[in-house]
Amino acid sequence: MPKGYLIGHITVTDPEAYREYVVRDTPIFERHGGRFVVRGGASLVPEGTSHERHVVIEFPSYAAAQAAYNDPEYQEVAEIRRRTSEGVIILVEGTE
Repeated sequence: MPKGYLIGHITVTDPEAYREYVVRDTPIFERHGGRFVVRGGASLVPEGTSHERHVVIEFPSYAAAQAAYNDPEYQEVAEIRRRTSEGVIILVEGTE
């Protein structure tokens, strides 16, 4: 069964308030089997434009990634992200 991924491309607009999101999202994603593969860190955009921060969370399946994103507790926490940053969240199925 292919793994699932949640990919976020984020530009934080209120770093102090955004920290609460980072602390509160982790246990929710972990409860759904999520594992952070990328969480911030150095990046280079050799083509096009992008947000400043990148996150990749690997899940056991695409369904698990969807369940994590749709979890009511996560959606409550996601409101913090929406207020304190701009970005794109993508759910994608892996190749294997």
